[in-house]
Amino acid sequence: MIHSSAHVTKSEITLTVNGESRTVRAYPMERLLDVLRNQLGLTGAKEGCGEGECGSCSVLMDGALVNSCLVPVLQATNASIFTIEGLAEGVDLHPAQEAFLQCGGAQCGICTPGMILAAQHLLSKNPEPSGEDIREGVAGNLCRCTGYMQIFEAVAEAARRRNKVTAKTT
Repeated sequence: MIHSSAHVTKSEITLTVNGESRTVRAYPMERLLDVLRNQLGLTGAKEGCGEGECGSCSVLMDGALVNSCLVPVLQATNASIFTIEGLAEGVDLHPAQEAFLQCGGAQCGICTPGMILAAQHLLSKNPEPSGEDIREGVAGNLCRCTGYMQIFEAVAEAARRRNKVTAKTT
């Protein structure tokens, strides 16, 4: 029998979530997904597979799109985490959220937050994506409802809306 003298305890971990500094007490290897959902009440990120294959738990971490089910919360120490809850401004939906609703890209809702954040990530790097760019940009996210065409249309519409807003402010 192997005895371990290592006793794992919860640690205080500080991260910035949707622009707000938050401190949680968690086990270092606890999944970021669970901390977001259970301690911070941010339930937009969903657990679809728990293996990083479906993208339903996607969040932006220091600007990179990550599967929060694979990220130990300790790795998120002092990181900037952006979830779907941080996208809307009050009751006003973000143009990407509006586009998903308008185009039918949001159906059962399991993949939608991850898809929208993947779209946002893509559009932040490429404001005028081609159809191929869009397919590649959401490739890490699985949807079982839409057949993807509505999602691709929603991302293209989000790009148009984003560019229209950008043109108005310049």
